[in-house]
Amino acid sequence: MIRVLLVDDQPLIRSGFRALLDLEDDIEVVAEAGDGSAGLALIKEHLPDVALIDIRMPLVDGIEATRRIAADPALAQVHVVILSNYGMEEYVLDALRAGAAGFLVKDIVPEDLLHAVRVAARGDALLAPSITRRLIDRYVTQPLPTSKATGLDELTRREREAVALVAQGLSNDEVADHMVISPLTAKTHINRAMTKLRTRDRAQLVVLAYESGLVTPRSHRPPRGSD
Repeated sequence: MIRVLLVDDQPLIRSGFRALLDLEDDIEVVAEAGDGSAGLALIKEHLPDVALIDIRMPLVDGIEATRRIAADPALAQVHVVILSNYGMEEYVLDALRAGAAGFLVKDIVPEDLLHAVRVAARGDALLAPSITRRLIDRYVTQPLPTSKATGLDELTRREREAVALVAQGLSNDEVADHMVISPLTAKTHINRAMTKLRTRDRAQLVVLAYESGLVTPRSHRPPRGSD
């Protein structure tokens, strides 16, 4: 059973999402809150698998709430998906840097919301395709200054290749096909890279891959490294 907690200052949004999620046999909404402060208290109390958090709320906004969740070792199992009325690149980047596992716009179709909850519960990154495309376009047209990432030189050549493919939006199965390895081996490479780079999840791994210079969006070629 996937345990979900809703945090949104709009009662209509909360009730709509709750009605949809409660219809699923494998999803349970354990609590809901109307502001970030109350949401944080309930998250600490219930320890949900997934927290759907609105980006703009009274008292504590979604970005700050996500940052506090990511910084608390006791909440390591909580995967945050940020909800917004807009898919602005700045919001998405802020959310991912704060530790969110995904970012969705509120006009998402019901099937995609259910998929997002299940993907986030597995610990995988989730972005709406339109948002992913805009993020990549942003890095291509306005590349951010690169910075040295802790652990970057510890990655093996295969781990770097796997990270490069993840940064292009490929799933574990697609990474495996591209690298001609098993999905389990692909997942192992990705998980080891996340550990070495100290990233909370795949979403942060993608941001770090671009901002560190490990991946260059103009070429999309897996960088070389040492085994």
